[in-house]
Amino acid sequence: MGRPLAIQTPEEFEERSELYFATCEANEKRPTINGLVLALGLTSRQSLHNYEGRPEFMDAVKRARTVIEAAWEDGLTGSNAAGTIFWLKNQGWSDKQETELYGREGAPIRYTVLTGVPEPKPDA
Repeated sequence: MGRPLAIQTPEEFEERSELYFATCEANEKRPTINGLVLALGLTSRQSLHNYEGRPEFMDAVKRARTVIEAAWEDGLTGSNAAGTIFWLKNQGWSDKQETELYGREGAPIRYTVLTGVPEPKPDA
């Protein structure tokens, strides 16, 4: 038999989360995952993941994570977004760009290998 849950019901989870978010707003601070963990009386991010794995808490945890993510997304509108971008990447976001090249009408690209071309002369 495991330890009793620090938070007994999804409703209690939501109440504590909302109190944390209201406190952040009143103090003009952006909410964080670790701040939420501490406000909930949990000991680690893993504890939050464990609650998310319980079907009855899944929606409450996802909503809290979304509120935090939305606050950080709002930070992208500022003039220096480097910290926000770093945070979002750590949350699984990506700024990867992929480019695919094709020839005419989607055909493979054709190329020609030139042989016997003279070497360029070095500048004198």
